[in-house]
Amino acid sequence: MDSLFRFRRFSLHNEKSALKVGTDAVLLGAAMTLKAEDRRALDIGTGTGVIALMAAQRAPQLHIEAIDIDGPSAEEAALNFSESPWPDRLRAHHLPLKDYSPDTEFDLIFSNPPYYDNSLPNPDRRHSTARHSHSLSLAEIFEFASGWLSEEGRLSLILPFESNISSRRTAASFGFRPRRSILIRTVETKPPKRIILEFDRHNRTENQETITLMKDGVRSPEYASLTEGFYLDSSHN
Repeated sequence: MDSLFRFRRFSLHNEKSALKVGTDAVLLGAAMTLKAEDRRALDIGTGTGVIALMAAQRAPQLHIEAIDIDGPSAEEAALNFSESPWPDRLRAHHLPLKDYSPDTEFDLIFSNPPYYDNSLPNPDRRHSTARHSHSLSLAEIFEFASGWLSEEGRLSLILPFESNISSRRTAASFGFRPRRSILIRTVETKPPKRIILEFDRHNRTENQETITLMKDGVRSPEYASLTEGFYLDSSHN
């Protein structure tokens, strides 16, 4: 049985990682800001490595470090990196963020982080670690970013919409300001379910956008346009 998750320019082994390929990761990988001057990026909680691979496809000058606290996830990401068209620009490491000591600053840090605070933990320990913030809090991510982002660097996150206010407060406590936000709705008639938030140290004006994922039972034109360089067809949503 074919276990690969296939994109246009790369494929993913999607079996060992505690967090499987999903819409959240694809949204962040396709929508986050990448600049021509970016040279080094960090993916926190890489899982299969899908966001890092999407960034590598979009930015041919970018070198990406990826870390994950879960051993099988880091192993699968490393395999996916090695079989991609960009093995020389991607590296996966098995370690928690608190133990990671990079050798230089990053222009971009991105993450699809654990975000459940109050819900009951998943009985599967690995899945719980991947999805519950007891294993990695937003404050830890912002604290790391405050020390390892370059002066003009950015932090990009995808979060539940309910975390919008609290994440902005956490960011402000570490000296970060929102520079871009993308509200994500499943359909036009429902409230936002997710939000992509990008932060830096200097921005005064926030660029606000909205993406609706589905229209008339299929992928919306805006979502299809955003992901056309990645999905093979319109069957994934």
